Amino acid sequence: MLRISKIIDYGTLVLTYMAGSPDRVFSAADLAATLGLGQPTVSKVLKLLGQRELVKSSRGARGGYVLGRPAHDISIAHIIDALEEQPFGLTECTSVPGACSVEAGCHIRSNWQRINSVIRHTLEDVSVADMLSPTPIEFPLIARPLPESKVRTRAAQAQPTTWSFPE
Repeated sequence: MLRISKIIDYGTLVLTYMAGSPDRVFSAADLAATLGLGQPTVSKVLKLLGQRELVKSSRGARGGYVLGRPAHDISIAHIIDALEEQPFGLTECTSVPGACSVEAGCHIRSNWQRINSVIRHTLEDVSVADMLSPTPIEFPLIARPLPESKVRTRAAQAQPTTWSFPE
């Protein structure tokens, strides 16, 4: 199953919340309390995001964290890159080429690379600013006809029950 990790979810939540007030300076404690997350987790997320310059920190009585760049310039892919320990990839060969022992002769590798590329581009196209307001799904849903063996007519589905009583 494809699923983002909690740390990426939390990082996206923190940045999206910060993007709602881009001129405000946030403390890790305030973010943790407001978002219902543990302060150690928020501090870890902010530290990692700071290493990739997605947030900037300042010390002192009025110190804290601000976005490192405008929210529309921070993609979900940037967040994943900042918070994941490994490079982005759906399979070993798409995240770390050469890591798989059968990679050279693998006949499905190019398809995994294609799928990986589509997902990566989608993550690059969604920004933290986009996360501030939900948008409707813009891709068409593909309807596929059922195979003949699965098609049942209304008459076949609703067979009346016939009762016969002895006279």
